[in-house]
Amino acid sequence: MTIKVKVAEAKTRLSELLTQVEAGQEIEISRGSVPVARLTRIDDREERAQAIRLLRIERAERTKTTADEIQQWRLEGRR
Repeated sequence: MTIKVKVAEAKTRLSELLTQVEAGQEIEISRGSVPVARLTRIDDREERAQAIRLLRIERAERTKTTADEIQQWRLEGRR
């Protein structure tokens, strides 16, 4: 069920409304009787999982870095 609030009420209770949104509730904000916005929880788990998958694919395609290469990078610019 969507909770419906007017703009003035949303301004007054924003922190409380955000807590409800974090718990999975959806909030509809209206100006008068016209809905103008909806607060919903952001679920970016799939987006993060996709980024991790892409990084793993890219890492698998690269050649392994050797300890000598790392040591050279560390010394770079110090000579």
